[in-house]
Amino acid sequence: MTNDIYGPFPGGADFLARLTEQQRARYEQLGTNLEVVERRIVAACEAAGRPREDVTLIVVTKTYPAEDTALLAGLGVTDVAENRDQDAAPKATLCVQLPLTWHFVGQLQTNKVRSVVRYADAVHSVDRPRLVESLSAAVLKSERVPLDCLVQVALDKESGDGEHRAGVAPADVMALADRIADTPGLRMAGVMTVAPLTGPLAGNPDDAFARLAEIASGVRASHPAATMVSAGMSGDLEQAVAAGATHVRVGTAVLGVRSPLG
Repeated sequence: MTNDIYGPFPGGADFLARLTEQQRARYEQLGTNLEVVERRIVAACEAAGRPREDVTLIVVTKTYPAEDTALLAGLGVTDVAENRDQDAAPKATLCVQLPLTWHFVGQLQTNKVRSVVRYADAVHSVDRPRLVESLSAAVLKSERVPLDCLVQVALDKESGDGEHRAGVAPADVMALADRIADTPGLRMAGVMTVAPLTGPLAGNPDDAFARLAEIASGVRASHPAATMVSAGMSGDLEQAVAAGATHVRVGTAVLGVRSPLG
């Protein structure tokens, strides 16, 4: 970095004037990719009869530098996601003045919780009671605002597959949701899933996300404020929107294909 693009800004000419030639080229590339993704989301919402504002785009910035995160903020992106604390924590520190909501979407070990609660506004990958207790203790000690928590649902576990994958089986979602709701410092915000790789729903995102919608509806019956449904990525965001996703997590379609070394 040869200049500072991490401070608060409204976008526009002043921000662009601070970019190097290389940064400006990346800014334009990201802007083009965002426009394509935005058109896909708009079309998916229209096909589903949903208002565009019902769906929040979360750009997954994992493996990409903080500089890209700042450029995305300059393009109007409001929500970003990371899946590893060792990458997310320094990015969030650099970008602390930017108007961004930070989502943690990866498997979270309890020894990383204290760091994650310093910057994350929402954790999408809550999948066990011990993690609930660790998150609560860290939030209360930090005296921060309550942390939004989503139960990660492993749809393949419903058929006995995916034993070692992160997430809870659909039958166990409600118990974990209740626990989150009853734990100080946490807010039961909704559910999250990744399209399953095994089981009868593998390769069938329409049915997978429809099943998640059923689970989400059941959770909302007991916890009306748990309205977030986090589902869909670059390859299946349309199916997720059709099934009622409120948040889609898109990385490759915005930032490009990641390096194998990333």
